[in-house]
Parts: sequence; C-alpha cells; structure tokens
Amino acid sequence: MSRDAVIHYAKRKYDTEPDYPWAKFSNYAVLRHKENSKWFGLLMDVNKEKLNIEGEGTAAVLNVKCDPELASILRKENGILPAYHMNKEHWISILLDGSISEEEIFELLDASYHLTM
Repeated sequence: MSRDAVIHYAKRKYDTEPDYPWAKFSNYAVLRHKENSKWFGLLMDVNKEKLNIEGEGTAAVLNVKCDPELASILRKENGILPAYHMNKEHWISILLDGSISEEEIFELLDASYHLTM
C-alpha cells in the first residue's frame, strides 16, 4: 500500500488534508481532525535500522492510535511494530510494504480516528 492511498482514503472518508509540520522531515505527513487538530495518523519514512528491520534504506510506516489490548495482540503480526517515536502502549506502526492488507490498514486508521476524537 502506498502513502498516497492512505492520504486519498483520509481525504475521501474524513475530508482531511495531510499536514507537513517539519521542515527537516518534509515528507512526514500528519493526519489531523479538522475540529480539534488531534492526530489520528502519521506517515513517515523511517530508517529500517531504527525499526529493527533487516536491510538497508527506509521503510514507509503509518502510525495509528490503538486500544492497548488490541495493540499488544497486533504487534505479534508481521508488519505491525511498536510505534516509532510515539507512546508504544497506545500507538502502533504499520509497515506499508504489503504485509498488512489495505482493508486492515483502513480499519486501523478508522479506529484511530475514533479514538482521537
């Protein structure tokens, strides 16, 4: 799944545009609620070494908020990691490498949207 697919889904479903708040990380996109500006998603390209993933280069990830009990179960799945640079109890990082289905990614993004209202 591509970052663009996530951005397009958020635009279509929640009428939100990505925000790019960091000059140093100009490709990091924050998905925010229009009403309260709370984050419900964060798209990043993170060095694989920082994610403890084999290989060189970066990995595209989507951070979403998640129920802590569900997060502990999901982190056992291939393609879901403890959240990079976020609270690891309440957030997860989803690899956008095809290991998690588009449907499941969108369900997790929807859940994050509702948890952050």
